[in-house]
Amino acid sequence: MELQKPYYAVIFTNTRTPEDNGYEAMAQQMEKLARQQPGFLDFESARSGLGIAISYWKTKEAISNWKENVDHLVAQECGRKEWYSWYKVRICLVEREYDFGTNPNL
Repeated sequence: MELQKPYYAVIFTNTRTPEDNGYEAMAQQMEKLARQQPGFLDFESARSGLGIAISYWKTKEAISNWKENVDHLVAQECGRKEWYSWYKVRICLVEREYDFGTNPNL
């Protein structure tokens, strides 16, 4: 993934509750919806006990608009009530990046 810098990363770190309660379906729906938003660049996620989801955006305004998206607000509320026992959101400006080797996910 080579994105034009600078750009923003929203890092969502979390621990899940044991039950699915529709989580997987909603997560897929939210990724699909986020990809349609103005200013969206890309998305990566991983889970092994601790979950980390990172979305990449052109501007802070695009991030704010996504946070206030009506469907995303519903998902956020469900997350607080049913899906997460803990989470933290970090918003970072990416000015530089580098990598090594071949990404097996590409």
